[in-house]
Amino acid sequence: MPSLERIGRYRLERRLGAGGFGVVWLAHDDVLDAAVAVKVLTENWVDRLDIRERFLTEARLLRKADSSRVVQVYDIGELPDGRPYFVMEYADGGTLAERIEAGPLPVAEALRLTALAARGAAALHAAGIVHRDIKPSNVLLRTTPGGADRVLLADLGLAKSLAQASGLTLAAGSAGYTPPEQARPGSGIDARADVYSLGALGHHLVTGSVPGPPGKVERPDRLRTGLGPDVGRALLRAMEPDRERRWPSAAVFAAELERLAGEVAAGGAPASRRNRRTTLFALAGAAVACAVGVTAVLLTNESAASTLAVEDGTGRITVEVPAGWGGQVRGSGWNPRSLGLEDGTEPGLVVANRLARWPDLRAGVDGAFVGLSAHGDVTGEVRAIAHPGCHYAGSHAYSGARWHGLIRTWDGCPGKDGRLTEAALTSPGGGRPQVYVQIRQESGDDDTADGVIASVRLKA
Repeated sequence: MPSLERIGRYRLERRLGAGGFGVVWLAHDDVLDAAVAVKVLTENWVDRLDIRERFLTEARLLRKADSSRVVQVYDIGELPDGRPYFVMEYADGGTLAERIEAGPLPVAEALRLTALAARGAAALHAAGIVHRDIKPSNVLLRTTPGGADRVLLADLGLAKSLAQASGLTLAAGSAGYTPPEQARPGSGIDARADVYSLGALGHHLVTGSVPGPPGKVERPDRLRTGLGPDVGRALLRAMEPDRERRWPSAAVFAAELERLAGEVAAGGAPASRRNRRTTLFALAGAAVACAVGVTAVLLTNESAASTLAVEDGTGRITVEVPAGWGGQVRGSGWNPRSLGLEDGTEPGLVVANRLARWPDLRAGVDGAFVGLSAHGDVTGEVRAIAHPGCHYAGSHAYSGARWHGLIRTWDGCPGKDGRLTEAALTSPGGGRPQVYVQIRQESGDDDTADGVIASVRLKA
């Protein structure tokens, strides 16, 4: 519709998006002097009566819901070429999909937004409607005069009345958000299908990643620093493959999310609830404090006075770091369990300019941690790490003379210009042991981190 400029009294301004059957435009209502969204059936479906009816059914269901938590329909009509359209309220805050493009949200905010979406789903259910496609792109945000967000459920293109849904024969939904019963043709669904999707929505907002398939969803506390177990339990209960084990309704789930959001906002999860990433920082610090009598050696690199070669207490690990990082070093080892691997004690060292501040990710520090692991999948665990408060800058494969592996980088971390690099390394032949490396820089570049990684040496 590139040449279409007006639809009735609505002046089209720009295209907002498109789905399987319709295009949505931002428009201006010249009579009421207000911004609206206009959804128009695409031209290629104009002769399909079944698609036309499905398009109109979405407008009817939105109108039937009649809730401030669901996008409102103001008008409906037909273009001269026969294509139907309907006019909706415009959500000026965009979608949750846009909100989380930069990474996971603060936990309290993620829980609050998920609870509001759940309240919207409860309104649909009360009107006898099941959404069947709740996901970030279908949850809209509209700002209020006070600056807060109104959360609106939208896009009921897959929605059905609960009476119809009980006998559905076609699979529908979006990967990562679809409960198992909805993915199986002929199984029939009820409102608890939306509870599953809401759990997946919350999981995505909290962790920054789309959940895995039903029954294989990663625990949120393995993906998010400082996440309390109650949050993970609430989200995973919503995503139980067996719907009889889920929260009984969207309203009950919303109430639990609101309670948890209040607890987090009031003071966050207690220390005992910190997840494996926080444990890793604390472990490195604890190793420093308990390293009395443990050998930890700084060796001047004769080939480059600007670097230091650092050796752990067992003599197995050597790594070279910039000389300014070598203020303190301890090599008392580490427990790979803190990364999600098998429990035990393995060789490890930490070296930093301010070692006492290493356990706190919010503190500016220059240093490196290197730990060995003879078991498990270090690469898989590193790939799953998230660092809220930092901006994820991407990952790349590493291939050097001694090591192959994965390097992931975050910037914008606390500190002057905090940069965090983590690597999972194996020998070119893929043998054991594996090596986990974490590098923290108040300022610096990839070359510095790559040089530290390349310098890691192991003795048999």
